[in-house]
Amino acid sequence: MTVPHTVTPWATASETAAAVKSGKVTATAVAEAALARIASVDKTLNAFTAVTAERAIAKAKAVDAAIAKGQDPGALAGATFAVKNLFDVAGLPTLAGSKINRDLPPSSHDATLVARMEAAGAVLLGALNMGEYAYDFTGENAHDGPSRNPHDITRMTGGSSGGSGGAVAGGLAAIALGSDTNGSIRVPSSFCGLFGLKPTYGRLSRARTFPFVSSFDHLGPLARSVEDLALSYDAMQGPDSDDPACAQRAAEPVAASLSQGCEGLRIAVAGDYFKKGAHPEAIEAVTRVASALGVAREVIIPEAARARAAGFIITTTEGASLHLDRIRRRAADFDPDVRDRLISGAMLPVSFTVKAQKFRRWYRDQVLALFKDVDAIIAPATPTPAPLIGQKTLQLDGVEMPLRPNIGIFTQPISFIGLPVVAVPIPLQPLPIAVQIIAAPWREDIALRIARTLEAHGVAAAPRPPL
Repeated sequence: MTVPHTVTPWATASETAAAVKSGKVTATAVAEAALARIASVDKTLNAFTAVTAERAIAKAKAVDAAIAKGQDPGALAGATFAVKNLFDVAGLPTLAGSKINRDLPPSSHDATLVARMEAAGAVLLGALNMGEYAYDFTGENAHDGPSRNPHDITRMTGGSSGGSGGAVAGGLAAIALGSDTNGSIRVPSSFCGLFGLKPTYGRLSRARTFPFVSSFDHLGPLARSVEDLALSYDAMQGPDSDDPACAQRAAEPVAASLSQGCEGLRIAVAGDYFKKGAHPEAIEAVTRVASALGVAREVIIPEAARARAAGFIITTTEGASLHLDRIRRRAADFDPDVRDRLISGAMLPVSFTVKAQKFRRWYRDQVLALFKDVDAIIAPATPTPAPLIGQKTLQLDGVEMPLRPNIGIFTQPISFIGLPVVAVPIPLQPLPIAVQIIAAPWREDIALRIARTLEAHGVAAAPRPPL
């Protein structure tokens, strides 16, 4: 008999798993409630492009059966999750937000990270809306329509993991997996008021996901608590020979270290470039974090503006190389904004990319040198809270600028060299905005410990939207 459902849509994954394991609720009841909420609320949010209802119920029943036998179903037992539709999900075509990919046959296997989440007991609910081919910061898709921000449905979720942000912030799933090439986990985390983790480049397998810029692409989770980030990150770690960029590095679990706090950690605020263009809300969010952590020190990340420019060059040229054949064959089936940026990348001289890659090596050395004296750097995640859907420009230092490329002004210089970052939501009114906690390579544990401290002190929190 089904145990009455007592876990609300706003329960975290860790709360749900504890309730399922203790017998207070069944995983099946959790899944049924989540599917019912999707059927009701997603008509407004437009977060999902496919719902895997039968699979979700079958997995939930398997979790309940394991518990009935006295077996451990995993750290995420019964917790719900969904994935950006660039992850392979067996039985679904991998859309990557595009019209062209709809002609692909259904995937025969799950992406590595989907399989690892399910192995930890999590229940997959479906695939999520995203910007076309991940070349997007807005969450607006020309083919599936825009994802809508649960805090204000007239506003963007951010992208390109827009459906991931909307699904978790809207209480449709406890965890969502997204990708982050230039900021596509951190931007939706900021606009939707969520915790997000972009791990070190190469830490999590990208096997059986649709690429964008291979030398920048990261995968990671978005959630409503730091513990949920840690649990899902731990579940997904480990080498994978199916992804040549995945580090041959043993898993280094972080969940148990969250309670260690920040004592003894050397933390600084990023100055100069990371103050320019920031709206008052972004400045206030960083100030609140710095004050709560007792941070007065400021560091300069050298040549961050040039890093962003070099990142643009590599992004557009690598992306163009990936999609050139599709552009030749089916140019009319692209979002025109995406197509035109890819065409411009195809036209750039090779010498530009060579110079950008040389600069990238120099810049990485300069930034890593900072981590000899500090353990973490805090910086704004986005220059502003969520803009209106359809908005085309924003003010940066008093200058009207194109919105779409400039949402990522603070995330791109970090993605450029693959550093781990935790985005922490600061619940300002009327809209949240996030701060980046940036750490040295492979030190996700430090960034998560700082995030957990901010969460424990009530400075960082995922606010519940007025749905």
